[in-house]
Amino acid sequence: MRSLAPPALCSASPLHLLPPPTSRRAFPLRRSTVDAPTRLTSLFLLRVNPLGSTSPIKEPLSDADEDEEYEEDEEISAPEYEDGISTESDQEDEDGEPEATLLESESGQYNESEEQKSEKVARLLAEVREFGQEIIDYEELAGIYDFPIDKFQRLAIQAFLRGSSVVVSAPTSSGKTLIAEAAAVATICRGRRLFYTTPLKALSNQKFRDFRRTFGDNYVGLLTGDSAINREAPILIMTTEILRNMLYQSIGMISSASRLFQVDVIVLDEVHYLSDISRGTVWEEIVIYSPKEVQLICLSATVANPDELAGWIEQVHGKTELVTSTKRPVPLTWHFSLKNSLLPLFDEKGKKMNRKLSLDFMQASVSRGELSRENKTKKQSMRSGHGYKSVAHISRQTPLSKNDMNHIRRSQIPQIRDTLWQLVERDMLPGIWFIFSRRGCDAAVQYVEDYNLLDECESGEVELEYRRFRMKYPDAVRGVAVKGLLHGIAAHHAGCLPLWKSFVEELFQRGLVKVVFATETLAAGINMPARTSVISSLSKKGETGRTFLSPNELFQMAGRAGRRGIDEVGYVVFIQTPYEGAQECYELLSAALEPLVSQFTASYGMVLNLLSGSKVTRMFNDPECKELSQCKRTLEEARKLVEQSFGNYVGSNVMLAAKEELEKIQVEIGMLSLEVIEDAIDRKCQEQLSEIDYTEISGLQGQLRAEKRTRTELRRQMEIKRMAAWRQLLEEIGNEILPFVCLQYKDKEAVQHNIPAVYIGKLSSMSAEKIVNMVKLGSSDLGNLDIDSKAATDDEDGKLAYYLALSSDNTWYLFTEKWIKSIYRTGFPNISSGNGDLPRDSLMKLLMVEDFQWEKVVDSEFGSLLSMGGSLETWSWSLNVPVLSSLPEDAEVANQSGAYQDAVERYKEQRGKVSQLKKMITSTKGFKEFKKIIDKTKFTKEKIERMDARSKRLRKRISQIEPTGWREFLQISKVIQETKALDLNTQVIFPLGETAATIRGENELWLAMILRNKILLDLKPAQLAAVCGSLVSEGIKLRPWKSNSYVYEPSKNVIAVLHLFEDQRNSLIQIQENHGVKIPCELDGQFSGMVEAWASGLTWREIMMDCAMDEGDLARLLRRTIDLLAQIPKLPDIDPLLQKNAELARDVMDRAPISELAG
Repeated sequence: MRSLAPPALCSASPLHLLPPPTSRRAFPLRRSTVDAPTRLTSLFLLRVNPLGSTSPIKEPLSDADEDEEYEEDEEISAPEYEDGISTESDQEDEDGEPEATLLESESGQYNESEEQKSEKVARLLAEVREFGQEIIDYEELAGIYDFPIDKFQRLAIQAFLRGSSVVVSAPTSSGKTLIAEAAAVATICRGRRLFYTTPLKALSNQKFRDFRRTFGDNYVGLLTGDSAINREAPILIMTTEILRNMLYQSIGMISSASRLFQVDVIVLDEVHYLSDISRGTVWEEIVIYSPKEVQLICLSATVANPDELAGWIEQVHGKTELVTSTKRPVPLTWHFSLKNSLLPLFDEKGKKMNRKLSLDFMQASVSRGELSRENKTKKQSMRSGHGYKSVAHISRQTPLSKNDMNHIRRSQIPQIRDTLWQLVERDMLPGIWFIFSRRGCDAAVQYVEDYNLLDECESGEVELEYRRFRMKYPDAVRGVAVKGLLHGIAAHHAGCLPLWKSFVEELFQRGLVKVVFATETLAAGINMPARTSVISSLSKKGETGRTFLSPNELFQMAGRAGRRGIDEVGYVVFIQTPYEGAQECYELLSAALEPLVSQFTASYGMVLNLLSGSKVTRMFNDPECKELSQCKRTLEEARKLVEQSFGNYVGSNVMLAAKEELEKIQVEIGMLSLEVIEDAIDRKCQEQLSEIDYTEISGLQGQLRAEKRTRTELRRQMEIKRMAAWRQLLEEIGNEILPFVCLQYKDKEAVQHNIPAVYIGKLSSMSAEKIVNMVKLGSSDLGNLDIDSKAATDDEDGKLAYYLALSSDNTWYLFTEKWIKSIYRTGFPNISSGNGDLPRDSLMKLLMVEDFQWEKVVDSEFGSLLSMGGSLETWSWSLNVPVLSSLPEDAEVANQSGAYQDAVERYKEQRGKVSQLKKMITSTKGFKEFKKIIDKTKFTKEKIERMDARSKRLRKRISQIEPTGWREFLQISKVIQETKALDLNTQVIFPLGETAATIRGENELWLAMILRNKILLDLKPAQLAAVCGSLVSEGIKLRPWKSNSYVYEPSKNVIAVLHLFEDQRNSLIQIQENHGVKIPCELDGQFSGMVEAWASGLTWREIMMDCAMDEGDLARLLRRTIDLLAQIPKLPDIDPLLQKNAELARDVMDRAPISELAG
């Protein structure tokens, strides 16, 4: 891989010496040190291309999936600027101050506004204590804020105050959190509690800090599994899984305890996660299990079906109001970055794509550049008119091939410095630059880290903050990223430590980081609004190839642009890539949003918690958990709960609509069918034709039908005689040689296919029964294979005969005489080879080597044509089947059977009779009116066929719509019964089931089996942590580009325990497979040594030295391990020694730099 270090020329070129084009440059590019000789050089170069480079550095903007090797793209070097970049912001502000100063003051105003808000909240709480909660209304809540509340926020708050649950669907960064904040104020004024849930720990931590600033430390708590801060607070922030597990405990609880710990309101932030394949079930379960008296506030990004979401919540939970908004408080403008320009994506009217971004226009630009270069060497040729034609003429006359399109796209790909300079020139920073791979983000930072985007004041502030961070968290410093950070450039992705990412987020929010190169995970709710979002590609590389972003994903990322109260407009910039251009961007923006789709699935925890009916005493040390007495729930009651899923709600509506449509179609088909029967046609003819005309035409029609029946029978007899003749010829020729044949058939589209092949023989003479057992023919073919056929043949036993052939494309064919077009006198000599086998025997042996699967190519009453791919061994035989046109003309055997020729003549004669009758009918006086009736009847029949096809599709769709979740629920319950976790008959939960019902994880039963195994008691705390790490390492991978790196090996005791658990895992997987359950049983000891090393006390610097893992991956694995260890002391019926060891291991592991960042 080529170096990603900045070019040497640039390292000696202090960018800050470039005179700014205007005095309104917010973020001048500069270096910290310069010398005099460099000044002149850099000044000259930068006037040509401010971020230019003569170094052949590869552009690091790759979209490779972060789990794949970094993809090496062809280098595209940007040409020098000719006239510079035009900008729309080359004017001073009214006060003449640079933008940086303006942003500092705005940031200060924002902080001041936060302080004023917290003071207003405190004042309102004091007034409620004095005058009572009756004073709480919309005006009081709106008065907390020093800016006008948007209409959708007002409607949502008013709906909440009316006592309704609320679904809010609005664009990203439009201010949905304000609604939850106002609801929190109203709730604590009433002396009640509010739970605020988020899908991510990082987002929960951020909301925790934000709410603390507004309400104070005493009013806000945090609960994220391994972090519990002030858990009795009126406002409790938590992840969705935590709340779901709390609801498991509260379902069916007796009367007074059913208030879910005195909670009045539950906020489900980012509720569009309901469509997430792996976690969407959690959101649905919360809605289904929440007590009816609890108000739900569901905050969602813009989706296609918010009405269905609101309708479902109202059906399963209670009164719900929907509030939607498509308006952004800060409007977005869309741009497209090419090598030499940054252009608006839309035209002036904002309706169509900018024509300057079309491939035709760019082709003209490329051609114009080629023409300019050609002029330097072919001036004379151009003057004489023998050179290039006009560019426009070329672009009109030459169609764009795929190669042309790729060439044009690649020629316009900007390097990172090109686009960055465009953003700086147009005052479009700060920005978030989305790149869909960790390595791409890091490479981008290294590529531009020498360009300083900060002024002197900002540089000093960043350096001061960095020093403070380094003193507090020395091991959390990301060394390779420091240089870029000090210049206002950073990366943000899952490979970074959470502490470092939080540090970057804080600096970005304060305006001290100007560009963050981030993966798409940054778009998932983290509060990092920017002026600009840069989207490096519309597609990303995954395990199945490149996949396009969905409209929802695109708008989620784009929504980060535009800071409310700071920016008048937000910018979204797309970049030309080798895979897509402006047209694809335009089409994706024009596409419809995707709807929310239910991902509801059952789990062991769900089944155990819903079905367990006995009293369960959980011996928690945690005072929050008490003895819970659960009501016995029958399978039918559990089914009613499970079938309340969002998918069933949508499915029931779809099924109802489909049934209504099917009923209408059936009625219409019935009515139309009455119009096309012979009696109805005859009646119309009598009504619309004169008596004489009707009598004449009906008589001729009767004769025509009779003659057609005769023609059909003669054609059938002709086919039978033809097949009999081919059969005789094959018997005569096939004994001496393996003749070449030509098979022929027509596919469904009536396309005729000719297949050259070598004839092997008749199945009845080649152990047919053995072949039938091998090839696994369908039942219909087994019925036709050398048994009595309904179709009469000339064969002595009245059976259809099947034959075998190998085609020139190495395909076996099984056929009757029906599919033979021609037979040839030449073929493979049937002479024994060196091993004594005849060619026919050799080919038959090859056929019977493996258990192949035949496929039906085409079918008829005279037998089927079936095919099956050949093997490598038959390939050499197929190569010797010649092109039939190359054979001599006299090699083809004519079918000269007298019986067949007579049948052909009789058939031709009958066709003539039918044709003559048709002419007689068309020459009658009343034919014109008769044809109208026939045409109308034909049209009606075609309409019936279309409607019948539609009704079949509807029936199929209705049959496929079944209640989601319940089948999986029953399958899982059978596994639970077999593993003795729960008795389904008595619904008594056993200790294994009690542990599994309490634990959190992807496969709760598997985790409970492991943690209840007595072998763990022999392990030391660090070894226990290593085993736990092997249970939660899903998605953690080694990074292939980290050569000469390693991971720690686990101790012998850990390896032995994991080996024993492997057998237990296989047993559970087998039980699951027996019942159709496909829940993974994670057990991967690859990283257990890393967990053991950390739990043994190794420092972060020691463990990461030459490590083959990203810091973020290791931190995530350790946090998951800590989370599992933290659960063990709270699980019922777990040995006290194991609980103690788990606590010891957790305490050792939960240290910087991976300790949970809470405040």
